[in-house]
Amino acid sequence: MMGTTIAIGALGPALAIGMIGAKGVEAIGRNPEAQSNITTNMILAIAFAEAVAIYALVVSLIIKFT
Repeated sequence: MMGTTIAIGALGPALAIGMIGAKGVEAIGRNPEAQSNITTNMILAIAFAEAVAIYALVVSLIIKFT
């Protein structure tokens, strides 16, 4: 049960991080002058997406130890 929880919980953030990275690189390719702004926003969005995976990990650990 714990493995399924973390697998499903990490699937969404993994896809989101991949899409954020792809679109960010595409945006930098179109507008290289805005690289610093795009990179900052990308890192912030990736951190928010990664937080969801961390919540899934916490839930799976709660399931394991209760």
